[in-house]
Amino acid sequence: MAHWFHRNPLKATVNVRFAIKVFSNDGQALKICSELTQARNSLLELLCDPNHTVTAVETALNNYLALLQGLFIAADERGGESKLRYALRFRWTNSLLGNTPSSQQDVVFELVSVCQNTAIWLMKHAAVNAGKDEVAMEEAKEIHKCLRKAAGIFHSIQEQYVTQLLEKPEPGSDLDSHVITCYINQCTAEAQEVTIARAIELKHSPSLISALSNETYKMYNAAADTISSLDPSKFGKWKKYFQLKSLFYLAYAYCYAGENLLAQEKCGEAIRALQESDKYYTLTGKLCKDYAHTKGPGTSAKPEQHLFFRKLGPVVKRTLDKCERENGFIFHQRVPYDPPELELKATYGLVSPEEFKLPTISPLWTPVTYAAFDVSQINPLDPANSNAAAKAEGEIPPVQEVNVQPTSKDPKNTSGCNIQ
Repeated sequence: MAHWFHRNPLKATVNVRFAIKVFSNDGQALKICSELTQARNSLLELLCDPNHTVTAVETALNNYLALLQGLFIAADERGGESKLRYALRFRWTNSLLGNTPSSQQDVVFELVSVCQNTAIWLMKHAAVNAGKDEVAMEEAKEIHKCLRKAAGIFHSIQEQYVTQLLEKPEPGSDLDSHVITCYINQCTAEAQEVTIARAIELKHSPSLISALSNETYKMYNAAADTISSLDPSKFGKWKKYFQLKSLFYLAYAYCYAGENLLAQEKCGEAIRALQESDKYYTLTGKLCKDYAHTKGPGTSAKPEQHLFFRKLGPVVKRTLDKCERENGFIFHQRVPYDPPELELKATYGLVSPEEFKLPTISPLWTPVTYAAFDVSQINPLDPANSNAAAKAEGEIPPVQEVNVQPTSKDPKNTSGCNIQ
């Protein structure tokens, strides 16, 4: 039920001068170069602050991508790959690998990187809204939509563009399929947390809440497994987040499974489900403390002090006490040795990524303008443009992000979630 979210740092980059050689100083071509520089700078400035509106960021992203498309899709009658794809070199850090950049002379690398940074911004914007004292219904919907949009961006980038890059992704980089898949799982699972919160607030059936919680547990568990082979000094804190969230939702799944079994007068099985819930809740408490003491990039927090964690324990105890009391007075059923099987699939409420599409190419790109660019001297395989050369140039300072502290007040709703 948490709307305490772990957030990784934004990717950092350096300024890019879109100075591509132009025949006869064609005015329209020079205007495109100028517009690209301004559009990129405007977007990067917005991404530093998660308080901006989604509309403002998406408008800036679309403005930039509409212009950028002419650099990787040919703007003439033949179409296909643009002759300008390898005209410029781009340097970007990776969200969890510190300040040493990756570099590729490939506009698709820029496309992937800027889209990923926008997806990370959407995650941060969702966390800002979720951390308010009171969250209105429309804000709850926006949190849910932001996370689905972020998942959609990561999914589209992974499926359509990373495979096009000339250079093989470095392990642990934001181009690594393990990292991208992990982000997709995180965004989807967090969006599902909002769904679960609403289901509890609206008093949906315990069986549905249990099934949704079980699905969310599996998503977080898959995220942890996906990055298990990566450097623990960089990825350990992120992995701890997934581990504690997965066990927390497994505890939730068993708690509501117990409530559902009690409603069916299967009191013995209900007791066993709640015992299992209590076991995983206790394990989650230990992982919360481990997370708080684990060093590495990302959010610093003490999740065991958050209401999302504190609220579940009394619910489990109260429901278990009720089951044991009723079993002692009324049902006299044997408590099974093994816990009951959880619902395998929720009937509804499961979250899927929202499809991401590139905007239409800018009308500034015409066949005549495209032909005005001279790429005769471009060599994408020049060693001066390699990752090794980028590292030799030194580190890139981290993004100076606007720091937003979540509320310290407890929500007034029944779920213990910051969504109401």
